[in-house]
Amino acid sequence: MDIPSQKEIYHALEERHGAELQRRLSEASVAVCGLGGLGSNTAIALARAGIGHLHIIDFDKVDISNINRQQYFINQTGQYKTDALYDNLLKIMPYCDIKKTCIKLTENNICEILENDNIICEAFDDAEAKAELVNCVLEKMPEKYLVAGSGMAGLSSSNTIKTKKITRKFYICGDGESDISDGIGLAASRVMVCAGHQAHMVIRIINENFEV
Repeated sequence: MDIPSQKEIYHALEERHGAELQRRLSEASVAVCGLGGLGSNTAIALARAGIGHLHIIDFDKVDISNINRQQYFINQTGQYKTDALYDNLLKIMPYCDIKKTCIKLTENNICEILENDNIICEAFDDAEAKAELVNCVLEKMPEKYLVAGSGMAGLSSSNTIKTKKITRKFYICGDGESDISDGIGLAASRVMVCAGHQAHMVIRIINENFEV
């Protein structure tokens, strides 16, 4: 089966989003930091929206325990998440410019690795790593937009997941309360709701809709 051309795919997206928004999406550069349940679903949504430049970052490998909520296939277990998600994203949007970085982000490398990304999605499940990235971006890269996640565990109503504007360039998606350390599991449905919030806020930022 022939793959549609880049022009054909762009035209199809343009019909959905309008010419001006699709131009902005195609020119945007977005980093997704952490490719677990939140990050892998966010990246998939952004690719489907026609984001032109995606930077996916993680150092972990796909485990069988990830399959219940993360955007990987069972035959990808054991692969680095960057490699597996890269392949999956290209099957969805073959002309997307995808950069993969298989590394653990630390305060010593965050600025260098995220230098060319205009919007940063924080999607870590480790509280310390989450805080380190958020603080580094806010303090050292204030010109960049940051969309973070906080609270998506358990079986509470998905209506409690919200997008909260902290500053004009900093947004948090989630319920702000639930945590996997509380012994509450992560369900694909609720994680995907939060990922949808995160991806949608990125699209709104690109379209200069800053209010939530």
